[in-house]
Amino acid sequence: MRGIRTHLPSSPWLFLAPGLLIVAGFSLYPFLSTVVSSFTNDRTLTKGEFVGGANYQELIHDAMFWTGLRNSLLYVVGAVPLLVILPLLLAMLVQRHIPGITFFRSAFYTPVVASVVVVGLIWVWLLDDRGLINAVLETVGFGKVGFLSDPWLLLLSSIGVTVWKGLGYYMIIYLAALANVPRELHEACAVDGAGAFRRFMTVTVPAVRSTMVLVAALSSVGAFKVFSEVYLMAGPSGGPAGEDTTLVMLVQQVGTGLSGRVGYASALSVVVFIITLGLMLLVMRANRKEDA
Repeated sequence: MRGIRTHLPSSPWLFLAPGLLIVAGFSLYPFLSTVVSSFTNDRTLTKGEFVGGANYQELIHDAMFWTGLRNSLLYVVGAVPLLVILPLLLAMLVQRHIPGITFFRSAFYTPVVASVVVVGLIWVWLLDDRGLINAVLETVGFGKVGFLSDPWLLLLSSIGVTVWKGLGYYMIIYLAALANVPRELHEACAVDGAGAFRRFMTVTVPAVRSTMVLVAALSSVGAFKVFSEVYLMAGPSGGPAGEDTTLVMLVQQVGTGLSGRVGYASALSVVVFIITLGLMLLVMRANRKEDA
């Protein structure tokens, strides 16, 4: 019995050890390695030297960095409000118990499980100058719209694809939250003469506020780190003259290839991490202020 008691305090660490080793090897070590590399002039095939904050100084004067930062922030501003509100409305619609509603739930969730590459290519074919949407516009008398050639329309189209693909995922999260809202509250408001919109604002929104904060945090991080949608629709160069390049795309452009500037790309990655962390803290701070 004494021997069992002696080893009992260390037993939890034995169970945690495999998971901790995986986290340390595949998350913590790469992160620390990236931070260290951001202070060097490493390249893909050559080990560089310590250069201090030179990469960060160059980053401040890099016009492409500011273009990527602008596009990433615009992506957050454009995508996050839609991904917070639209899935909630969609969840309220499909939570009704009517015949055939399971089919619509599955249909709305299908884009989530579809490959982002497949989704991106489908939308490229739809939005191309010779694609289906422009063919329909020409048929009804409108001219062609440069969805993939105009920098701003290309960015908006990419945001639309991100929202379309994420609707089903956040809808499921909202469905779980709406299941915990007491039906008696809606019935009491209805008895008092409250309409659907008033019930939504006074009952539904307060009840799922914490879930809305979670969705806002998740979608903010995802939108700021967007890569696949813009890469597929704008191409490796980031659209016309690189005007639609995001920060993560810039990391890929700078840090890959035989002559990739790994040190500079690491500095960009550190900045992306800091801004992403800042976005999450802002969302949580705003939620605490509302609760107070």
